[in-house]
Amino acid sequence: MIITKQELAIHLLNYLQHKSSLNELVQWAENAFMEGEIEGEDPEIVRDVLARIGLADVKAFGLFWEDCNEYMTKLGYVLHINADLVA
Repeated sequence: MIITKQELAIHLLNYLQHKSSLNELVQWAENAFMEGEIEGEDPEIVRDVLARIGLADVKAFGLFWEDCNEYMTKLGYVLHINADLVA
C-alpha cells in the first residue's frame, strides 16, 4: 500500500464528510502505518499524522475538529465549512 499526503488527506476528508466512521479511519491509519510505504514529500509529516489518527479511538486522545484542521494544514490543505439547512 502506497501512502502519500494526498491519500491521507482523502481518508481524513472522507471521515469529516461522514463517508467513513472514526473506526474505519483509525483502522486504515493503523494498517497504513504498519504496512504502507510512505512516498512523496514530507514523509515525516505523513508518519506523524498517521500515528496520531491511529490513536484516535483511545478515549484519552480522541479526534477533534481542531486536530483535523491541524492535520490537513500540515498536509497542505485548507478546510472550509459549508452548511445546509436540514429540512
